[in-house]
Amino acid sequence: MTKFNLSALKLSPWLSSALAVAVLSGCASKIDTAAQQQQINEFVAKAISAEQFMGEDEQNWWHKLGSAQLNQLVSNALANNYDLQTSQLVLKSALARIGEQQAQYLPQGGIEIGAKRSGLGNTNSRQSSANVALDWQLDLFGRITALVDAANSQAMSQAEQVRLLQIEVVSAVIKGFVSYQGNLQKQQIIEMQIEALEQSIQVLQAQVDEGVANELDLNRTMAQLRQQQALVPAIEYAKYRDLSTLAVLSAQTTQSLSINDERTILTKAFAVSLAKPNDAIALRPDISRALFDFSQANSLSVAASKALLPDISLSGFAGVLSLGSNGFSDTQQQWQVAPQLQWSLLSYPALLAQRDAQQFLSQAAYTDYQQVVLKAINESELSLQLLVNQAQQSRFAEQRYQFANNAFLQAQAMYEEGQIPYLELLDARQDVLIAQENAVDSTISSLLAKVNAYQSFNGRWSYALSSTN
Repeated sequence: MTKFNLSALKLSPWLSSALAVAVLSGCASKIDTAAQQQQINEFVAKAISAEQFMGEDEQNWWHKLGSAQLNQLVSNALANNYDLQTSQLVLKSALARIGEQQAQYLPQGGIEIGAKRSGLGNTNSRQSSANVALDWQLDLFGRITALVDAANSQAMSQAEQVRLLQIEVVSAVIKGFVSYQGNLQKQQIIEMQIEALEQSIQVLQAQVDEGVANELDLNRTMAQLRQQQALVPAIEYAKYRDLSTLAVLSAQTTQSLSINDERTILTKAFAVSLAKPNDAIALRPDISRALFDFSQANSLSVAASKALLPDISLSGFAGVLSLGSNGFSDTQQQWQVAPQLQWSLLSYPALLAQRDAQQFLSQAAYTDYQQVVLKAINESELSLQLLVNQAQQSRFAEQRYQFANNAFLQAQAMYEEGQIPYLELLDARQDVLIAQENAVDSTISSLLAKVNAYQSFNGRWSYALSSTN
């Protein structure tokens, strides 16, 4: 039996006792994963408070953005992504290995049919035979059962890996789409500012030629123009980078992918709503996968312990033997049944070392499980904090833009009336430019924070996604 130090768990004594249930159940046969997930659910309810986000079901939550283009991108990525296809094929392999282990319950053997003809001097002889040989390993001590349990846990772990990849693919597609639309919006702002500055330069150049304005105003305006023009290639690269990300996710080339202008998605009323926040964390695939990995390691540890016990099997054969004929005429029947007990006493040191090694691996899987639970809870809490903070920043950024825009309009009117010099108008224009860009960045960040929250609270919607694919 593998021993675990429950005091090493830093989450809480309550969770330590919850995990102890899984460990003790594993000593008998295997980890009770269903009971363990329920224990984690109860612990999450005590650790995280997300009542303010409770609402409608989060299944297909990205549909709230109302973008048919985005919905199609997600569907294409789920259907064509190569990483997902690879993981699904590995899952099929793991499922096949379950059948391979279960076959060990059945008798093993085969059929042998042969005929020969030989001669010695003037004497020729012929002989034919047909035999069925069987060997049946009796699982009296549960070693085969433990190996079957390990294969089942491995397959379940791989199934959770598929679900984890689906979450990453969906979230990455939505983030890439939002980023692309945000870059389109920022590109438009830059183009508007460039156009306004070029118009100002034309006016200032004419005034300088007439001696009405000085070259200081003209040079400062030219400097602002070059500053905005320098942002154009950066925005173009950012857009191409977003397209490249979306293309890889959907198994396409960047040149073959086209995204339509849908900047209205940035202003959509999109809020995080979770039907059962506690389940959304407890059913996360990273937690489930770590649990199944622990279950697999525990089952392999049990199997290694059972290898110290004797193997009991039944072997036998039945067949017919024909002398003097190659056609099975005038045959004689033969059969044999032999119970066998095999105990590798001389291999005990090696078997003990294998058992100890597997027990250490089981302990390692257990501590990894604790770490994954802790990380998932902290990540979920952090995503909620980011969501609240980004909403506040977005609100302040929008207010800043409104004030800066009002100040620019006032400065423009005062300049036209001759109350302020042109340099002050340029400063006001620069302020509104910075405020406008900051407002767009805050809007994008706020939307991405919402996507990040759904990505962290992924347990329920990812299960629903897996059942439909």
